[in-house]
Amino acid sequence: MRTPSNLFRKIGRIPLKIRVAFYRKWNLFRFFFCGIKYGRNLKVSTHCNLHLEQNAQLIIGDDFRLSSGSFLNPLCRNLEAGMYVHSDAKLIIGNNVGMSSPCLWARKAIIIGNHVNIGGDTIIMDCDAHSLDYLIRRSKDDQKYAQSAPIVIEDDVFIGTRSIILKGVTIGARSIIAAGSVVTKSIPADCIAGGNPCQIIRRNTNV
Repeated sequence: MRTPSNLFRKIGRIPLKIRVAFYRKWNLFRFFFCGIKYGRNLKVSTHCNLHLEQNAQLIIGDDFRLSSGSFLNPLCRNLEAGMYVHSDAKLIIGNNVGMSSPCLWARKAIIIGNHVNIGGDTIIMDCDAHSLDYLIRRSKDDQKYAQSAPIVIEDDVFIGTRSIILKGVTIGARSIIAAGSVVTKSIPADCIAGGNPCQIIRRNTNV
């Protein structure tokens, strides 16, 4: 008897190129039926986890590229991408944006500009996952009291692999965030920054 697990194993043995081609077509329909507005040439390779609550807004521009798991990006191994947009929140992604297995979590707003590259396994979250008050963390209402503030990533930003971008941050145009950085405060335009917490290393003179 063929079990679902055996079937999934067989699907997993389908050559990667065929799976990628299938998912790129499938995700066009999936994103459309989820109410996601997207532009031309959307390329979402393999499975992407989507969680959109009531009145959530997810808008994607032209030439969007997203790889998710399947070692498409070796830095991500088999980690799948996730986009989580809460009720009345918005996630807006500009034109010609590429990312690999990110976690994008919007409770208020995440705005990503044009020509942005987001490295593998990066987390961008505009909220605290839990309250800072330990008494509230004991309660079932913990996440209701977690603070949120919009994130803005301007045009031509490059974010290195496994970086974490936290609430209320703006990253200025053309700036570069080093791999593994934790960005807790805004970074101006035309900078190279890195570290935990992320700080300006030097002005980017190659502009």
